[in-house]
Amino acid sequence: MGKLALRVNNLSKEYRIGAKQEAYRTLRDTLTDTFSAPFRRASRLLRGESGGAANLTEPFWALKNVSFEVQRGEVVGIIGRNGAGKSTLLKILSRITEPTSGTAEIYGRVGSLLEVGTGFHAELSGRDNIYLNGAILGMSRAEIDRKFDEIVAFAEVERFIDTPVKHYSSGMYLRLAFAVAAHLEPEILIVDEVLAVGDAAFQKKCLGKMEEVAHAGRTVLFVSHDLTAINTLCERAILLDQGEIAKIGRTRDVVAHYIERTTTRSQAPAAARQQTGHEDIRLLDVRVLQDGQPARVINCHEAFDIEIDYEIRRVTRNMRFFMFLRNERNEPILGTSDYDEPAPAALDRKVGRYTSVVRIPGNIFKVGTIYGTVGADIERERVIFTDEEAFQINIIEAGSDIVSGRHGRAGAIAPLLTWRISPADPVDGQLDLVGEQRAL
Repeated sequence: MGKLALRVNNLSKEYRIGAKQEAYRTLRDTLTDTFSAPFRRASRLLRGESGGAANLTEPFWALKNVSFEVQRGEVVGIIGRNGAGKSTLLKILSRITEPTSGTAEIYGRVGSLLEVGTGFHAELSGRDNIYLNGAILGMSRAEIDRKFDEIVAFAEVERFIDTPVKHYSSGMYLRLAFAVAAHLEPEILIVDEVLAVGDAAFQKKCLGKMEEVAHAGRTVLFVSHDLTAINTLCERAILLDQGEIAKIGRTRDVVAHYIERTTTRSQAPAAARQQTGHEDIRLLDVRVLQDGQPARVINCHEAFDIEIDYEIRRVTRNMRFFMFLRNERNEPILGTSDYDEPAPAALDRKVGRYTSVVRIPGNIFKVGTIYGTVGADIERERVIFTDEEAFQINIIEAGSDIVSGRHGRAGAIAPLLTWRISPADPVDGQLDLVGEQRAL
């Protein structure tokens, strides 16, 4: 099939809501039920119950006519809200469950990490589980032997490798499970929310390993709610919504479409903010603008403005408006106020309506969601009011960017800074300045 890794054609999966799992039944149970069934039906009819009422179930389509193709060596992100069908799709591709209709053609050996420690046997040691999972993936013992030390080193469980995994912490469990799935050389690696557990160092390690797997020519399907990781790692993305493909294409386009669909907090109109504030100051509206247009999705390379409309009802001396930004982890990114510049010309505002505008330069933020707090205070004296959820914006990567690796840097922000490079011992007649480069 050339470079094709998998082809999904009109894949659908139906579940029955309310259906109970059939318990194990002996021959005696079956014969007893068969004999007593007419009497049970008669009893229900005498009570006025419908004969089939107890067995009614409602169909639920977790997937509906999903079709796409993935080429070898591609890293494809799968995103969508909870219940969109992402995990169901991966379970079908991993051969854990069967589709109701449609086909999935897979060309190559599949390694899956769908949940923490999927496929591990709690009573077996870490060593035994490595060999067990390798055998399930179709690896020979010689192949597992060759990778064994690398797997253990990656998982950082050397001291506990001969301990039953039921005694492992969730972090140890996850590290070993991911190490096995990533190192046993499957042609297709399927990963579902592996970054939802584990510390930042391990998450970075996982991303690096998946990039290494992709560069080796293998295929990665990556499900995550972490849009920063999706943007950083994936070339293409698939957006699922209620079991159907809502959009498929370049990652930044799909992520932007997803954010537009799912951002529930729009910029509130002035009427909705009339009661926000203090008897002396009212916050009327907060707007985020890029290129002069209201925006909830921001291109990380371009500047944008935050406009704050408010009403002064009584002169308050030395009052300032402030703003704080924080990321998805609730970590502070930056704080500013209208004392910054120009100051102190506008400290004593007369009664009336005002608009304060702050410009945020481009090439500062990483991709992800930013939450804004707006308020007013008298510096070093008292806070007049705050609106903790004044606005929300989503930063995306748009356009080509040769330095997009900055989104994986440590720190809450990743500004592009200008570096000046000069030789330590310039040669006579040569220009001291060799060049200016932007920080990578």
